[in-house]
This record gives sequence, structure tokens and C-alpha cells, in this order.
Amino acid sequence: MSIVDVDAKQGYTLSVQQTLPARPESETTRIDRYLEHLQATYPYLPKSAHYVVNDGFYSKIKWVDGVMALNLDVIGKLRCDADLHYVYTGKQKPRGRKRKYDDKVDLTDISRMTLVGEIEPKLYLYTVIVWSLSLKRKVRLAYLLDTRKPSRIGRILLFSTDINIDAKDILCFYKSRFQIEFIFRDAKQFTGLADCQARDLTKLDFHFNACLLALNLAKFQAWQSHQSSHPELPFVFSMASYKRLALNRHLLERFISLLDLEPTVIKSHPNFHKLCSYGVIAA
Repeated sequence: MSIVDVDAKQGYTLSVQQTLPARPESETTRIDRYLEHLQATYPYLPKSAHYVVNDGFYSKIKWVDGVMALNLDVIGKLRCDADLHYVYTGKQKPRGRKRKYDDKVDLTDISRMTLVGEIEPKLYLYTVIVWSLSLKRKVRLAYLLDTRKPSRIGRILLFSTDINIDAKDILCFYKSRFQIEFIFRDAKQFTGLADCQARDLTKLDFHFNACLLALNLAKFQAWQSHQSSHPELPFVFSMASYKRLALNRHLLERFISLLDLEPTVIKSHPNFHKLCSYGVIAA
């Protein structure tokens, strides 16, 4: 028996030999855990929250049904070989079960899709309402076709259970999911989010809020500095660079103090800011 460790959040795959014993049906899965967490925190969500954005691992009917039971819609990612069919719009039979879907979606044929626009040069966004056999419902498909490398055409399938949403909004919401990832990454690496050894819930709550507050204050201060110096350029934040800037400034002020130097002359020198920026990540 051998197992390749996986991280479904990052989209890795699982490889398990057939000798692995079957999992009991009563065992709680990751989807069950996250659905329980979502149900517990749902009353605290803002009223303006209507969508739950997840990666491809959670594009399963159990997760989608659980989220929609809370009057929320799902935005996620599908596999490129997902079994999708066009919605049937023809004449129905007078008797019997109504026909739900038509031909299978062929990603190489975009004639039945609507072109939304060119997001970037040779990167096109299409949309269409399709029937997902795995999710057993209609979904709004946002289909990204990447033709920047003719020898390797890229295809990305994003979807939403809200069929009335705009395809550009699906893309925008899915891209914003990564900003949340950056918040937790920076908090773990630079503000000690995972370093607390307390067990009391109140102390843990205080620690988590303090770490995230420190990160937010650093980002706000960096944004203020950017607006005062280069407001015409897009704002790019790096917690590693911010920490390096703070450390460099502290060291320079320490040298000035211990060596009895004139701080006004040194800090007004044009190269002082270059010294403070030494070692930062180039944006």
C-alpha cells in the first residue's frame, strides 16, 4: 500500500493503490467538515454575500447542494473533460418526461457560445448556459480560451450556479479568491498567525485578530505611502518587502543613534530611501 500525499486546495492529484481499504461510508469527509463550518458561520456573513467561491476540488454535487441550501450560489472551476451538455430549447413532447439537455459541449467548437470579449491579447472569454451532469443542474459557464501559444491552446472552465450572473463577474470573483490566499499566507509567514500556543478560545480569537490587524495596518500604511509617492502606478503590496523596509529603517536609525550622527542631514540625503529599499522585492 502506498499513498501520494495531496493538497486538493492546490489542485494536486491523488494516487492510491488498489490495496487501500475502502473508506467507511460513515467517515466524515473534508466537504462535510467545510459544510458544517459554513453552516455555523452563515448567520455571521454580511447580507450582501451571495456567492461562495471555491476551487475545482469542491465542484461536487454534495458541496453545491449544501451551499445552495443556505440560499447561496457557487462559483468554481470545472475539469476540462467535464460532462457538459447544451440546454435543450426545442419543442417538448406532449407526454412523458421533459427533455433537459441537448448535445454534449465540444470545447473545440465555440459556435454555440457567446463571445464576451478579449480579456487580454489572444485570451478570449465565452459564455453559455449548460447542463452539468455531475451537478445535475443548469450552470452559467465562463469559458476562457487561451490562444497565446498556438501549439498549446489553453482552456479553463469556470461556472456559477447563478445562471443570470455575468461571465465577467464569474472571472472577477474567481480571481479575487487568490487575494484571500495571500492574506493567510502573509499572516502565517510574517505576523505569527500560526505561532500561538494558547488553547483558550478567547485567547486564540484575540491572537488571530491581532495578527490579521497587523497585516491590514501594514497594507494600509504601504498604500498611503504609494498614494503620496506614485499614485499613477498600480498598487502592489508585498509583506516581505514591507518587513524589509521597516528593518532597514530601524537599522539605519540605530546606526545614527549609536554613532552620534546628524539625523537630519542623513535622512534628507537622496540615497537614504535607496538604503531603506535595499533587498526589497522588485514589483
